[in-house]
Amino acid sequence: MAADRKKSSTPNLVESPIQDLFEGRRPSSSEREWAEKTLAPALEKAPERPIGASSGVNLDSNGNARFTTISGMPIRRLYTQADLPEDWTAEKYLGYPGQPPYTRGIHASGYRGKLWTMRQFSGFASPEETNQRYKYLLAHGGGGLSVAFDLPTLMGFDSDAPESEGEVGKCGVAIDSLEDMEILFDGIDLENTTVSMTINSPASVLWAMYLVVAEKQGADWKKISGTIQNDILKEYIAQKEYIYPPAPSMRLVIDTFEFGTHLTPKFNTISISGYHIREAGSTALQELAFTIYDGVEYVEWALRRGLNVDEFGPRLSFFFNSHNDFFEEIAKFRASRKIWLRLMKERFAAQNPRTWLMRFHTQTAGVSLTAQQPMNNIARTAIQALAAVLGGTQSLHTDSYDEALALPTEDAARIALRTQQVIAYESGVAQTVDPLGGSYFVEKLTLDMEKGAFDYFEKLDAMGGMVKAIERGYPQKEIAEASYQYQRAVENKEKIIVGANEFSIEERLPEILYIDHQQVADHQTRKLNGLKSRRSNEDVARRLNELKKAAARQPIVNDGKMSDANTMPYIIDAVRAYATVGEICNALREVYGTYEEVSVT
Repeated sequence: MAADRKKSSTPNLVESPIQDLFEGRRPSSSEREWAEKTLAPALEKAPERPIGASSGVNLDSNGNARFTTISGMPIRRLYTQADLPEDWTAEKYLGYPGQPPYTRGIHASGYRGKLWTMRQFSGFASPEETNQRYKYLLAHGGGGLSVAFDLPTLMGFDSDAPESEGEVGKCGVAIDSLEDMEILFDGIDLENTTVSMTINSPASVLWAMYLVVAEKQGADWKKISGTIQNDILKEYIAQKEYIYPPAPSMRLVIDTFEFGTHLTPKFNTISISGYHIREAGSTALQELAFTIYDGVEYVEWALRRGLNVDEFGPRLSFFFNSHNDFFEEIAKFRASRKIWLRLMKERFAAQNPRTWLMRFHTQTAGVSLTAQQPMNNIARTAIQALAAVLGGTQSLHTDSYDEALALPTEDAARIALRTQQVIAYESGVAQTVDPLGGSYFVEKLTLDMEKGAFDYFEKLDAMGGMVKAIERGYPQKEIAEASYQYQRAVENKEKIIVGANEFSIEERLPEILYIDHQQVADHQTRKLNGLKSRRSNEDVARRLNELKKAAARQPIVNDGKMSDANTMPYIIDAVRAYATVGEICNALREVYGTYEEVSVT
């Protein structure tokens, strides 16, 4: 029979049942019989699809059809028990929901007792306008809020700064002072509404404003819950919205860990983010590995401060991207929980079971949205959201279909929220825990993700940790290469983007949300001028000077008490005096300087 296959007019395709199915594994006799008697004749009649036939298909060096995930990982034709380790059992490798290794989720009943939080990311123009959007989302069934800040706020500049020109309120809400934060959350009960804030280099400043607003509402800091992103490492790796050099930036992050452990025990003081790493062009594996290793780096720095991993560890949270490759994304989420458990127990000897838990938010892939035929993005978002749910996310943001064109309109934002609600209430996927558990394909992908991540960890350990690796440009180079390879595949139509590089049509684009950034800038400038005329500028100057002195001191932890050099109390005092974001960040710039990225060659 082998001789007959070699005489075929398509020898490589016919040979592939043995090569593809059995390489590196031990098939059962029945599987081998199936490949020879059923698969081989089928391939002779209908060879597998050539390059460009569908997403994930190209040809190998022998001319055979080669299938890969969106990240380029090879995909076999069929997965069986033979693809798993010889000692694989469900009890050993999966366990049960709510128990180590948490492959099947961190909650014993999955979503049967409580659905994921439907947390829609929103922010645009002025605090007044964004406040109305928040009330709209909450009125339509949103379960939590997620704040998008404009670029000047992200970079620590006030709206009237020369550096802010043309960007005020354009891609997020403009927040200049405590007054703006009070307006942003006017009429929203912060003790009973979870709020996530996507802010990094000035995270401690915006968090301080949030805490003071909650305090003014009469909320108990020990009861409020939410998250600040506060992940400066991924800024150096991917998003590039940093202010200070790595070492002082890490010091500010650890200050929030220490402060939160003592005073805001239910608030997550970091959301370690793979989202922006993936948006920069990484593979799913790189997103997983670099994100979790960022978490390792934060733990290492906190331990050097003298903090107890079982005290701050339960407040570490994560933030992942959910891209188009359905099964690859599910495997990534499942692997993340196993990896974090291993690291917490084996590397850091954590004893508190809550420290072992990988808790994460997910956002659908903004980079996957197309400006061409934007209504197609509704289907993309639904698939990505479903993958996040099947992967066990704790909260979810679904992108709006028009976000490749502009910030979302009200209608688009509502459709994005409704997408989550259809999954939750109509699809049936929330009725059982980890419904894909035990799938040979999903379990093999999960194991491959886990192994690949630890391979990256070894390389990063050898470099001396993530900060050292960033200074060498290592993760940046890895992502740049992955991004290049993916873009080349799209341009060659090895990866099909429906409506973009295939199936295009003449079309009229939908109505979009227009932001008059100059009008917003003028509005914010008038408020800033009024604020500075009413406040005690002498008090502001004194508070900023005290902050600079604290920032210049080395924080020391004694007997579990918070160091008097922790910057958070001084930032809060400056916020209470109505110092602005720009004034506080400039005070820290005077102490720490600013950072320029190393070139990547």
